[in-house]
Amino acid sequence: MTQTLPGATAYRAVAFTNGYEFAQGAGYPLPEYPFVEPPELKTGAVLRHPVVIVGGGISGLTLACSLARLGVAAVLLDEDNTVGVKGASSRGICYTQKSLEIFDKLGIYDRIAKKGVQWSVGRTFAGADEVYSFDLRQQGNFNLSTQPPFINIQQFYIEGFLVERILELGHVDLRWKSRVTAFEQNEDFATLTVDTPAGSYRIEADHVIDATGSHTSFHQWCGATMQSRRGDDRWCIADVRFSKRPPVERHTWVEAPFNENRAVWQHLMADDVWRIDYQMAPDADPDTVSREDVVRERLARQFGADTEVEIVWVGSYAYRSQCLDSLRIGRVFFMGDTAKIVSPFGARGGNTGVADADNLAWKLAAVLRGRASPKLLDSYNDERLDAAQQNVRVTNRTARFLRPADGMERTFRAAAIGLARQHLFARSLINTGRMAVANTYTRSSICEGTGGQSVQNVAFRWPDNAPGAVNDLLRWAGSDLLVLVFGDVTPAAAQRLQQLAQHAPVRCVQVVGPDDRAQALEHVRDPQGHLQGACHVFGHAWALVRPDGYLGATGEAVDGDLVSAVECTLGLK
Repeated sequence: MTQTLPGATAYRAVAFTNGYEFAQGAGYPLPEYPFVEPPELKTGAVLRHPVVIVGGGISGLTLACSLARLGVAAVLLDEDNTVGVKGASSRGICYTQKSLEIFDKLGIYDRIAKKGVQWSVGRTFAGADEVYSFDLRQQGNFNLSTQPPFINIQQFYIEGFLVERILELGHVDLRWKSRVTAFEQNEDFATLTVDTPAGSYRIEADHVIDATGSHTSFHQWCGATMQSRRGDDRWCIADVRFSKRPPVERHTWVEAPFNENRAVWQHLMADDVWRIDYQMAPDADPDTVSREDVVRERLARQFGADTEVEIVWVGSYAYRSQCLDSLRIGRVFFMGDTAKIVSPFGARGGNTGVADADNLAWKLAAVLRGRASPKLLDSYNDERLDAAQQNVRVTNRTARFLRPADGMERTFRAAAIGLARQHLFARSLINTGRMAVANTYTRSSICEGTGGQSVQNVAFRWPDNAPGAVNDLLRWAGSDLLVLVFGDVTPAAAQRLQQLAQHAPVRCVQVVGPDDRAQALEHVRDPQGHLQGACHVFGHAWALVRPDGYLGATGEAVDGDLVSAVECTLGLK
Protein backbone atom coordinates (compact mmCIF):
# COMPACT_ATOMS: atom_id res chain seq x y z
CA MET A 1 0.00 0.00 0.00
CA THR A 2 1.24 3.47 -0.83
CA GLN A 3 1.76 5.69 2.20
CA THR A 4 1.35 9.43 1.65
CA LEU A 5 2.68 12.46 3.49
CA PRO A 6 -0.31 14.07 5.26
CA GLY A 7 -1.45 17.33 3.70
CA ALA A 8 0.91 17.06 0.72
CA THR A 9 -1.44 17.63 -2.21
CA ALA A 10 0.43 20.29 -4.20
CA TYR A 11 4.00 21.52 -4.19
CA ARG A 12 4.64 24.23 -1.61
CA ALA A 13 7.81 26.22 -1.05
CA VAL A 14 10.01 24.55 1.54
CA ALA A 15 9.44 25.54 5.17
CA PHE A 16 11.95 25.56 7.99
CA THR A 17 13.11 22.07 8.87
CA ASN A 18 14.95 20.37 11.75
CA GLY A 19 13.84 23.01 14.24
CA TYR A 20 15.98 25.82 12.83
CA GLU A 21 14.29 29.19 12.74
CA PHE A 22 15.66 32.63 11.91
CA ALA A 23 15.89 34.85 14.98
CA GLN A 24 18.19 37.86 14.63
CA GLY A 25 20.93 39.08 12.32
CA ALA A 26 21.47 39.26 8.59
CA GLY A 27 21.68 35.49 8.06
CA TYR A 28 23.74 33.74 5.41
CA PRO A 29 23.39 34.22 1.64
CA LEU A 30 22.91 30.83 -0.02
CA PRO A 31 23.21 29.78 -3.68
CA GLU A 32 20.07 28.81 -5.56
CA TYR A 33 19.86 26.05 -8.16
CA PRO A 34 17.34 25.90 -11.01
CA PHE A 35 14.43 23.51 -11.12
CA VAL A 36 14.60 21.41 -14.29
CA GLU A 37 11.54 19.48 -15.36
CA PRO A 38 12.43 15.76 -15.11
CA PRO A 39 11.89 13.35 -18.02
CA GLU A 40 9.15 11.49 -16.13
CA LEU A 41 6.95 14.61 -16.26
CA LYS A 42 7.58 15.11 -19.96
CA THR A 43 6.87 11.53 -21.04
CA GLY A 44 4.60 10.24 -18.28
CA ALA A 45 6.73 7.08 -18.05
CA VAL A 46 7.68 5.58 -14.69
CA LEU A 47 11.45 5.07 -14.95
CA ARG A 48 13.55 2.70 -12.82
CA HIS A 49 16.82 4.00 -11.34
CA PRO A 50 19.47 1.96 -9.51
CA VAL A 51 19.84 4.52 -6.69
CA VAL A 52 17.56 7.33 -5.53
CA ILE A 53 18.86 9.59 -2.76
CA VAL A 54 16.28 11.66 -0.89
CA GLY A 55 17.74 14.74 0.79
CA GLY A 56 20.43 17.16 -0.36
CA GLY A 57 22.13 17.85 2.97
CA ILE A 58 25.73 16.96 3.75
CA SER A 59 25.06 13.19 3.97
CA GLY A 60 23.01 12.89 0.78
CA LEU A 61 25.37 15.08 -1.23
CA THR A 62 28.43 13.18 0.02
CA LEU A 63 26.84 9.91 -1.09
CA ALA A 64 25.88 11.42 -4.45
CA CYS A 65 29.41 12.73 -4.98
CA SER A 66 30.94 9.41 -3.94
CA LEU A 67 28.75 7.51 -6.41
CA ALA A 68 29.54 10.03 -9.15
CA ARG A 69 33.26 9.51 -8.54
CA LEU A 70 32.75 5.77 -8.94
CA GLY A 71 30.70 6.25 -12.11
CA VAL A 72 27.41 5.03 -10.61
CA ALA A 73 24.21 6.60 -11.92
CA ALA A 74 21.89 8.05 -9.27
CA VAL A 75 19.08 10.55 -8.78
CA LEU A 76 19.06 12.98 -5.83
CA LEU A 77 15.77 14.61 -4.79
CA ASP A 78 15.74 17.68 -2.56
CA GLU A 79 12.68 19.67 -1.55
CA ASP A 80 14.48 23.03 -1.65
CA ASN A 81 16.60 24.76 -4.30
CA THR A 82 19.65 25.52 -2.21
CA VAL A 83 22.12 24.11 0.31
CA GLY A 84 21.89 24.77 4.02
CA VAL A 85 18.57 25.92 5.47
CA LYS A 86 17.14 29.26 4.41
CA GLY A 87 17.10 31.77 7.25
CA ALA A 88 18.96 29.40 9.55
CA SER A 89 22.32 29.16 11.22
CA SER A 90 25.58 27.85 9.84
CA ARG A 91 24.59 24.48 11.39
CA GLY A 92 27.55 22.06 11.53
CA ILE A 93 30.95 23.74 11.68
CA CYS A 94 33.66 21.28 12.84
CA TYR A 95 34.92 18.69 10.36
CA THR A 96 37.20 15.99 11.60
CA GLN A 97 40.19 14.46 9.87
CA LYS A 98 38.31 11.40 8.59
CA SER A 99 35.71 13.63 6.91
CA LEU A 100 38.47 15.79 5.43
CA GLU A 101 40.16 12.66 4.06
CA ILE A 102 36.86 11.66 2.44
CA PHE A 103 36.47 15.13 0.94
CA ASP A 104 40.03 14.90 -0.37
CA LYS A 105 39.18 11.60 -2.08
CA LEU A 106 36.15 13.31 -3.64
CA GLY A 107 38.22 16.24 -4.90
CA ILE A 108 36.88 19.13 -2.77
CA TYR A 109 39.38 19.22 0.12
CA ASP A 110 41.44 22.07 -1.38
CA ARG A 111 38.32 24.24 -1.60
CA ILE A 112 37.50 23.50 2.05
CA ALA A 113 41.06 24.15 3.25
CA LYS A 114 41.19 27.46 1.40
CA LYS A 115 37.91 28.68 2.88
CA GLY A 116 37.96 27.15 6.36
CA VAL A 117 40.06 27.53 9.50
CA GLN A 118 42.41 24.79 10.69
CA TRP A 119 42.79 24.14 14.40
CA SER A 120 44.14 21.44 16.69
CA VAL A 121 44.36 23.04 20.17
CA GLY A 122 41.43 22.98 22.58
CA ARG A 123 41.29 24.58 26.02
CA THR A 124 38.65 24.15 28.71
CA PHE A 125 38.15 26.55 31.59
CA ALA A 126 36.28 26.55 34.87
CA GLY A 127 36.02 30.17 35.88
CA ALA A 128 39.42 31.74 35.19
CA ASP A 129 41.30 28.43 35.54
CA GLU A 130 42.34 26.27 32.58
CA VAL A 131 41.43 22.76 33.69
CA TYR A 132 41.99 20.77 30.51
CA SER A 133 43.75 21.21 27.17
CA PHE A 134 44.80 19.13 24.18
CA ASP A 135 46.68 19.39 20.92
CA LEU A 136 45.28 16.84 18.49
CA ARG A 137 48.44 16.95 16.37
CA GLN A 138 50.25 15.23 19.21
CA GLN A 139 47.78 12.33 19.31
CA GLY A 140 48.50 9.12 17.40
CA ASN A 141 45.10 8.90 15.71
CA PHE A 142 45.58 12.35 14.12
CA ASN A 143 49.28 12.97 13.60
CA LEU A 144 50.11 11.04 10.38
CA SER A 145 47.45 12.11 7.89
CA THR A 146 48.05 14.69 5.17
CA GLN A 147 44.82 16.33 6.40
CA PRO A 148 44.72 18.35 9.65
CA PRO A 149 42.84 17.18 12.76
CA PHE A 150 39.98 19.66 12.21
CA ILE A 151 38.81 22.42 9.90
CA ASN A 152 36.00 24.74 10.95
CA ILE A 153 33.75 25.87 8.12
CA GLN A 154 30.04 26.52 7.81
CA GLN A 155 28.22 23.39 6.63
CA PHE A 156 26.55 25.05 3.65
CA TYR A 157 29.96 25.79 2.12
CA ILE A 158 30.81 22.08 2.06
CA GLU A 159 27.40 21.25 0.64
CA GLY A 160 27.94 23.86 -2.07
CA PHE A 161 31.36 22.45 -2.93
CA LEU A 162 29.80 18.97 -3.19
CA VAL A 163 27.18 20.27 -5.64
CA GLU A 164 29.94 21.83 -7.75
CA ARG A 165 31.89 18.58 -7.78
CA ILE A 166 28.86 16.46 -8.67
CA LEU A 167 28.18 18.70 -11.65
CA GLU A 168 31.83 18.30 -12.70
CA LEU A 169 31.75 14.51 -12.42
CA GLY A 170 28.33 13.84 -13.96
CA HIS A 171 26.42 10.54 -13.47
CA VAL A 172 24.11 12.02 -10.79
CA ASP A 173 20.86 13.82 -11.66
CA LEU A 174 20.32 16.59 -9.06
CA ARG A 175 16.61 17.40 -8.88
CA TRP A 176 15.75 20.52 -6.86
CA LYS A 177 12.27 21.48 -5.59
CA SER A 178 11.36 17.80 -5.57
CA ARG A 179 9.52 16.63 -2.46
CA VAL A 180 8.75 12.95 -1.86
CA THR A 181 5.13 12.71 -0.74
CA ALA A 182 4.46 8.97 -0.91
CA PHE A 183 6.45 5.75 -0.82
CA GLU A 184 5.98 2.01 -1.20
CA GLN A 185 8.32 -0.93 -1.67
CA ASN A 186 8.21 -4.62 -2.49
CA GLU A 187 10.81 -7.36 -2.87
CA ASP A 188 11.88 -6.10 -6.31
CA PHE A 189 11.87 -2.29 -6.16
CA ALA A 190 10.60 0.83 -4.42
CA THR A 191 8.26 3.49 -5.81
CA LEU A 192 8.31 7.13 -4.79
CA THR A 193 5.81 9.88 -5.59
CA VAL A 194 7.54 13.22 -6.15
CA ASP A 195 5.87 16.63 -5.97
CA THR A 196 7.39 19.52 -8.00
CA PRO A 197 6.33 23.01 -9.16
CA ALA A 198 5.51 21.45 -12.54
CA GLY A 199 3.38 18.62 -11.15
CA SER A 200 3.77 15.17 -9.58
CA TYR A 201 5.31 12.01 -10.94
CA ARG A 202 6.34 8.53 -9.82
CA ILE A 203 9.83 7.11 -9.88
CA GLU A 204 11.11 3.59 -9.18
CA ALA A 205 14.37 2.64 -7.49
CA ASP A 206 16.38 -0.47 -6.75
CA HIS A 207 17.80 1.24 -3.66
CA VAL A 208 16.52 4.29 -1.74
CA ILE A 209 18.69 6.29 0.63
CA ASP A 210 16.89 8.50 3.14
CA ALA A 211 19.04 11.50 4.04
CA THR A 212 16.22 13.96 4.68
CA GLY A 213 17.00 14.70 8.33
CA SER A 214 15.47 14.16 11.74
CA HIS A 215 11.88 14.90 10.67
CA THR A 216 11.86 12.30 7.90
CA SER A 217 8.60 10.65 6.83
CA PHE A 218 10.45 7.46 5.90
CA HIS A 219 10.54 6.37 9.55
CA GLN A 220 6.75 6.12 9.50
CA TRP A 221 6.56 4.78 5.96
CA CYS A 222 9.02 1.97 6.74
CA GLY A 223 7.87 1.25 10.29
CA ALA A 224 11.25 2.14 11.79
CA THR A 225 11.76 1.73 15.52
CA MET A 226 14.27 3.65 17.59
CA GLN A 227 15.72 4.47 20.99
CA SER A 228 15.24 8.12 21.97
CA ARG A 229 16.11 10.37 24.89
CA ARG A 230 15.24 14.05 25.33
CA GLY A 231 16.86 16.31 27.94
CA ASP A 232 15.92 19.74 29.24
CA ASP A 233 19.20 21.47 28.29
CA ARG A 234 18.75 24.77 26.42
CA TRP A 235 21.35 26.64 24.37
CA CYS A 236 21.64 29.88 22.42
CA ILE A 237 23.89 30.20 19.33
CA ALA A 238 25.43 33.51 18.37
CA ASP A 239 27.29 33.67 15.04
CA VAL A 240 29.22 36.95 15.20
CA ARG A 241 32.15 38.96 13.88
CA PHE A 242 34.42 40.91 16.26
CA SER A 243 36.58 43.99 16.00
CA LYS A 244 39.14 42.15 18.20
CA ARG A 245 40.01 38.59 17.16
CA PRO A 246 40.15 35.91 19.92
CA PRO A 247 42.69 33.05 19.64
CA VAL A 248 42.18 30.50 16.84
CA GLU A 249 41.57 27.65 19.28
CA ARG A 250 38.60 25.73 20.57
CA HIS A 251 37.77 27.36 23.89
CA THR A 252 35.12 25.91 26.16
CA TRP A 253 33.99 26.85 29.63
CA VAL A 254 32.35 24.25 31.80
CA GLU A 255 31.59 27.07 34.25
CA ALA A 256 31.71 30.52 32.64
CA PRO A 257 31.47 33.46 35.10
CA PHE A 258 30.16 35.64 32.27
CA ASN A 259 27.30 33.18 31.64
CA GLU A 260 25.96 32.58 35.16
CA ASN A 261 28.48 29.73 35.61
CA ARG A 262 26.99 27.77 32.75
CA ALA A 263 28.86 26.26 29.81
CA VAL A 264 30.09 28.19 26.75
CA TRP A 265 31.69 27.15 23.43
CA GLN A 266 33.82 29.42 21.26
CA HIS A 267 34.94 28.52 17.70
CA LEU A 268 36.20 30.45 14.68
CA MET A 269 34.65 29.58 11.29
CA ALA A 270 35.14 30.85 7.75
CA ASP A 271 34.64 34.54 6.89
CA ASP A 272 35.92 35.59 10.35
CA VAL A 273 32.62 34.47 11.89
CA TRP A 274 32.74 33.12 15.44
CA ARG A 275 30.27 30.55 16.72
CA ILE A 276 29.51 31.15 20.40
CA ASP A 277 27.21 28.62 22.11
CA TYR A 278 25.78 29.66 25.49
CA GLN A 279 24.15 27.17 27.81
CA MET A 280 20.90 28.62 29.17
CA ALA A 281 18.76 27.85 32.18
CA PRO A 282 16.52 24.80 31.62
CA ASP A 283 13.40 26.97 31.88
CA ALA A 284 14.79 29.77 29.68
CA ASP A 285 12.39 31.31 27.18
CA PRO A 286 13.85 30.78 23.65
CA ASP A 287 12.56 34.10 22.33
CA THR A 288 14.01 36.07 25.23
CA VAL A 289 17.49 34.50 25.24
CA SER A 290 17.72 35.03 21.44
CA ARG A 291 16.69 38.69 21.53
CA GLU A 292 19.41 40.92 20.05
CA ASP A 293 19.76 43.20 23.08
CA VAL A 294 20.06 40.19 25.42
CA VAL A 295 22.67 38.56 23.18
CA ARG A 296 24.69 41.76 22.91
CA GLU A 297 24.69 42.11 26.70
CA ARG A 298 25.93 38.51 27.00
CA LEU A 299 28.69 39.12 24.44
CA ALA A 300 29.76 42.32 26.23
CA ARG A 301 30.15 40.42 29.49
CA GLN A 302 32.41 37.90 27.77
CA PHE A 303 34.50 40.09 25.45
CA GLY A 304 34.24 43.57 26.97
CA ALA A 305 31.87 46.46 26.40
CA ASP A 306 34.32 48.12 24.01
CA THR A 307 34.31 45.17 21.54
CA GLU A 308 32.46 45.92 18.34
CA VAL A 309 30.18 43.04 17.35
CA GLU A 310 28.33 42.29 14.11
CA ILE A 311 25.60 39.71 14.66
CA VAL A 312 25.34 37.35 11.68
CA TRP A 313 22.76 34.98 13.14
CA VAL A 314 21.28 34.16 16.54
CA GLY A 315 18.98 31.33 17.55
CA SER A 316 18.18 28.96 20.39
CA TYR A 317 18.12 25.19 20.34
CA ALA A 318 17.54 22.11 22.41
CA TYR A 319 18.65 18.63 21.46
CA ARG A 320 17.78 14.99 21.84
CA SER A 321 19.58 11.72 21.24
CA GLN A 322 17.98 9.16 18.98
CA CYS A 323 19.17 6.02 17.23
CA LEU A 324 17.27 3.66 14.95
CA ASP A 325 17.25 -0.02 15.76
CA SER A 326 18.16 -0.80 12.15
CA LEU A 327 19.66 1.39 9.43
CA ARG A 328 18.25 -0.74 6.63
CA ILE A 329 14.60 -1.67 6.12
CA GLY A 330 13.98 -3.48 2.86
CA ARG A 331 15.34 -1.32 0.05
CA VAL A 332 15.71 1.79 2.23
CA PHE A 333 18.98 2.83 3.89
CA PHE A 334 19.02 5.51 6.58
CA MET A 335 22.00 7.81 6.97
CA GLY A 336 22.97 11.02 8.73
CA ASP A 337 20.30 12.50 10.99
CA THR A 338 17.69 10.02 9.76
CA ALA A 339 19.82 7.23 11.27
CA LYS A 340 20.73 8.89 14.54
CA ILE A 341 20.63 12.24 16.31
CA VAL A 342 23.32 13.14 18.81
CA SER A 343 23.90 16.16 21.02
CA PRO A 344 26.30 18.61 19.32
CA PHE A 345 29.25 17.97 21.64
CA GLY A 346 32.37 16.64 19.92
CA ALA A 347 31.27 17.23 16.32
CA ARG A 348 29.80 13.74 15.95
CA GLY A 349 26.69 14.66 13.94
CA GLY A 350 27.54 15.76 10.41
CA ASN A 351 30.87 13.91 10.47
CA THR A 352 29.04 10.66 11.15
CA GLY A 353 26.75 11.32 8.19
CA VAL A 354 29.75 11.86 5.91
CA ALA A 355 31.20 8.51 7.06
CA ASP A 356 27.80 6.84 6.51
CA ALA A 357 27.88 7.96 2.89
CA ASP A 358 31.47 6.86 2.31
CA ASN A 359 30.68 3.46 3.78
CA LEU A 360 27.63 2.81 1.61
CA ALA A 361 28.88 4.24 -1.71
CA TRP A 362 31.51 1.62 -2.53
CA LYS A 363 29.22 -1.19 -1.47
CA LEU A 364 26.44 -0.01 -3.77
CA ALA A 365 28.96 0.33 -6.61
CA ALA A 366 30.35 -3.16 -6.07
CA VAL A 367 26.91 -4.81 -5.86
CA LEU A 368 25.40 -2.92 -8.80
CA ARG A 369 28.35 -3.99 -10.96
CA GLY A 370 27.98 -7.61 -9.92
CA ARG A 371 31.41 -7.64 -8.28
CA ALA A 372 30.17 -8.40 -4.77
CA SER A 373 27.36 -10.30 -3.14
CA PRO A 374 24.12 -8.39 -2.41
CA LYS A 375 24.73 -9.46 1.19
CA LEU A 376 27.52 -6.86 1.25
CA LEU A 377 24.83 -4.18 1.66
CA ASP A 378 23.77 -5.71 4.99
CA SER A 379 27.18 -4.76 6.37
CA TYR A 380 26.18 -1.08 6.15
CA ASN A 381 23.82 -1.69 9.06
CA ASP A 382 26.43 -3.75 10.97
CA GLU A 383 29.09 -1.06 10.75
CA ARG A 384 27.25 2.24 10.77
CA LEU A 385 24.72 1.24 13.45
CA ASP A 386 27.70 0.25 15.60
CA ALA A 387 29.23 3.70 14.93
CA ALA A 388 25.94 5.49 15.61
CA GLN A 389 25.51 3.74 18.94
CA GLN A 390 29.09 4.55 19.90
CA ASN A 391 28.54 8.22 19.12
CA VAL A 392 25.24 8.38 20.99
CA ARG A 393 26.90 6.92 24.09
CA VAL A 394 29.86 9.31 23.93
CA THR A 395 27.77 12.44 23.42
CA ASN A 396 25.25 11.44 26.09
CA ARG A 397 28.09 11.24 28.61
CA THR A 398 29.14 14.76 27.67
CA ALA A 399 25.57 16.02 27.95
CA ARG A 400 25.28 14.54 31.44
CA PHE A 401 28.55 16.14 32.50
CA LEU A 402 27.38 19.55 31.29
CA ARG A 403 23.88 19.19 32.73
CA PRO A 404 24.32 16.77 35.64
CA ALA A 405 21.39 15.41 37.57
CA ASP A 406 21.22 16.30 41.24
CA GLY A 407 22.99 13.80 43.45
CA MET A 408 25.90 11.62 42.37
CA GLU A 409 26.34 13.18 38.88
CA ARG A 410 26.56 16.71 40.26
CA THR A 411 28.90 15.58 43.05
CA PHE A 412 31.18 13.84 40.54
CA ARG A 413 31.35 16.93 38.31
CA ALA A 414 32.17 19.24 41.22
CA ALA A 415 34.89 16.85 42.40
CA ALA A 416 36.35 16.49 38.89
CA ILE A 417 36.55 20.27 38.43
CA GLY A 418 38.09 20.77 41.87
CA LEU A 419 40.74 18.08 41.31
CA ALA A 420 41.52 19.26 37.77
CA ARG A 421 42.38 22.74 39.06
CA GLN A 422 45.28 21.23 41.01
CA HIS A 423 46.12 17.78 39.62
CA LEU A 424 47.08 16.78 36.09
CA PHE A 425 45.63 13.26 36.35
CA ALA A 426 42.10 14.61 36.87
CA ARG A 427 42.02 16.86 33.81
CA SER A 428 40.93 14.08 31.47
CA LEU A 429 37.76 13.75 33.58
CA ILE A 430 36.58 17.14 32.32
CA ASN A 431 34.17 16.31 29.52
CA THR A 432 33.10 19.17 27.25
CA GLY A 433 33.02 16.91 24.19
CA ARG A 434 35.16 13.98 23.05
CA MET A 435 36.12 15.08 19.55
CA ALA A 436 34.96 12.96 16.63
CA VAL A 437 37.31 10.27 15.33
CA ALA A 438 36.94 7.52 12.75
CA ASN A 439 34.87 4.83 14.46
CA THR A 440 36.34 1.35 14.68
CA TYR A 441 33.99 -1.37 13.44
CA THR A 442 33.71 -3.95 16.21
CA ARG A 443 30.67 -5.88 14.96
CA SER A 444 31.26 -5.99 11.21
CA SER A 445 30.26 -9.06 9.22
CA ILE A 446 32.82 -8.25 6.48
CA CYS A 447 35.87 -7.41 8.62
CA GLU A 448 38.03 -10.14 10.06
CA GLY A 449 39.48 -9.87 13.54
CA THR A 450 42.49 -7.88 12.33
CA GLY A 451 40.32 -5.38 10.40
CA GLY A 452 37.78 -2.68 11.15
CA GLN A 453 40.22 0.19 11.68
CA SER A 454 40.49 3.35 9.59
CA VAL A 455 43.68 3.91 7.58
CA GLN A 456 44.90 7.49 7.72
CA ASN A 457 45.65 9.30 4.47
CA VAL A 458 49.40 9.16 5.04
CA ALA A 459 52.10 10.18 2.58
CA PHE A 460 54.48 7.89 0.65
CA ARG A 461 56.72 8.17 -2.43
CA TRP A 462 55.98 6.95 -5.93
CA PRO A 463 58.75 5.03 -7.76
CA ASP A 464 60.00 8.31 -9.29
CA ASN A 465 60.19 9.81 -5.76
CA ALA A 466 57.18 12.08 -6.33
CA PRO A 467 54.94 12.49 -3.27
CA GLY A 468 51.75 10.48 -3.00
CA ALA A 469 49.13 9.58 -0.37
CA VAL A 470 46.74 6.74 0.43
CA ASN A 471 43.86 8.54 -1.27
CA ASP A 472 45.80 8.46 -4.54
CA LEU A 473 45.84 4.67 -4.33
CA LEU A 474 42.15 4.53 -3.40
CA ARG A 475 41.20 6.76 -6.35
CA TRP A 476 43.29 4.53 -8.64
CA ALA A 477 41.59 1.40 -7.31
CA GLY A 478 38.10 2.91 -7.65
CA SER A 479 35.55 0.52 -6.15
CA ASP A 480 38.08 -2.36 -6.10
CA LEU A 481 39.83 -3.57 -2.97
CA LEU A 482 43.46 -2.60 -2.43
CA VAL A 483 46.06 -5.13 -1.27
CA LEU A 484 49.24 -3.55 0.12
CA VAL A 485 52.13 -6.01 0.49
CA PHE A 486 54.94 -4.78 2.75
CA GLY A 487 58.48 -6.02 2.20
CA ASP A 488 59.83 -8.62 -0.23
CA VAL A 489 57.49 -10.48 -2.58
CA THR A 490 58.60 -14.00 -3.41
CA PRO A 491 57.95 -15.40 -6.91
CA ALA A 492 55.29 -17.69 -5.46
CA ALA A 493 53.59 -14.79 -3.68
CA ALA A 494 53.76 -12.66 -6.85
CA GLN A 495 52.03 -15.42 -8.81
CA ARG A 496 49.27 -15.73 -6.19
CA LEU A 497 48.70 -11.95 -6.23
CA GLN A 498 48.51 -11.95 -10.01
CA GLN A 499 45.95 -14.75 -9.99
CA LEU A 500 43.93 -12.97 -7.28
CA ALA A 501 43.82 -9.73 -9.28
CA GLN A 502 42.67 -11.64 -12.37
CA HIS A 503 39.73 -13.28 -10.62
CA ALA A 504 38.60 -10.70 -8.04
CA PRO A 505 38.06 -6.91 -7.91
CA VAL A 506 41.48 -6.35 -6.32
CA ARG A 507 44.46 -4.10 -7.05
CA CYS A 508 47.84 -5.15 -5.59
CA VAL A 509 50.72 -2.82 -4.69
CA GLN A 510 54.09 -3.64 -3.12
CA VAL A 511 55.34 -1.26 -0.41
CA VAL A 512 59.12 -1.12 0.06
CA GLY A 513 61.57 0.87 2.14
CA PRO A 514 63.59 3.82 0.78
CA ASP A 515 66.52 1.70 -0.43
CA ASP A 516 64.92 -1.72 -0.93
CA ARG A 517 64.58 -3.35 -4.33
CA ALA A 518 61.03 -3.66 -5.65
CA GLN A 519 59.92 -6.96 -7.17
CA ALA A 520 56.60 -5.61 -8.50
CA LEU A 521 55.98 -3.11 -11.25
CA GLU A 522 53.22 -1.49 -9.19
CA HIS A 523 55.00 -0.39 -6.05
CA VAL A 524 55.47 2.61 -3.76
CA ARG A 525 58.11 3.56 -1.21
CA ASP A 526 57.42 4.16 2.46
CA PRO A 527 60.59 5.92 3.65
CA GLN A 528 59.37 6.71 7.17
CA GLY A 529 57.16 3.66 7.70
CA HIS A 530 54.04 5.83 7.98
CA LEU A 531 52.04 3.73 5.52
CA GLN A 532 52.84 0.56 7.40
CA GLY A 533 51.95 2.25 10.70
CA ALA A 534 48.65 3.51 9.28
CA CYS A 535 47.78 -0.08 8.31
CA HIS A 536 48.63 -1.31 11.82
CA VAL A 537 51.11 -3.96 10.58
CA PHE A 538 54.82 -4.57 11.12
CA GLY A 539 57.56 -6.32 9.15
CA HIS A 540 56.60 -8.56 6.23
CA ALA A 541 52.82 -8.32 6.04
CA TRP A 542 49.82 -7.51 3.88
CA ALA A 543 46.87 -5.18 4.47
CA LEU A 544 43.53 -5.39 2.66
CA VAL A 545 42.19 -1.82 2.37
CA ARG A 546 38.59 -1.13 1.36
CA PRO A 547 37.57 1.81 -0.88
CA ASP A 548 36.38 3.71 2.21
CA GLY A 549 39.88 3.58 3.71
CA TYR A 550 39.09 0.88 6.27
CA LEU A 551 41.01 -2.34 6.82
CA GLY A 552 39.21 -5.51 5.83
CA ALA A 553 41.97 -7.65 7.32
CA THR A 554 45.73 -7.94 7.72
CA GLY A 555 48.05 -10.92 7.64
CA GLU A 556 51.61 -12.11 7.14
CA ALA A 557 51.96 -14.67 4.33
CA VAL A 558 50.33 -14.22 0.92
CA ASP A 559 48.30 -17.40 1.08
CA GLY A 560 44.76 -18.69 1.44
CA ASP A 561 44.09 -16.30 4.34
CA LEU A 562 44.29 -13.35 1.94
CA VAL A 563 41.88 -15.02 -0.49
CA SER A 564 39.51 -15.74 2.40
CA ALA A 565 39.75 -12.10 3.56
CA VAL A 566 38.85 -10.85 0.07
CA GLU A 567 35.82 -13.14 -0.04
CA CYS A 568 34.73 -11.96 3.39
CA THR A 569 35.13 -8.27 2.53
CA LEU A 570 32.97 -8.70 -0.59
CA GLY A 571 30.21 -10.42 1.38
CA LEU A 572 30.86 -13.78 -0.29
CA LYS A 573 31.26 -15.74 2.96
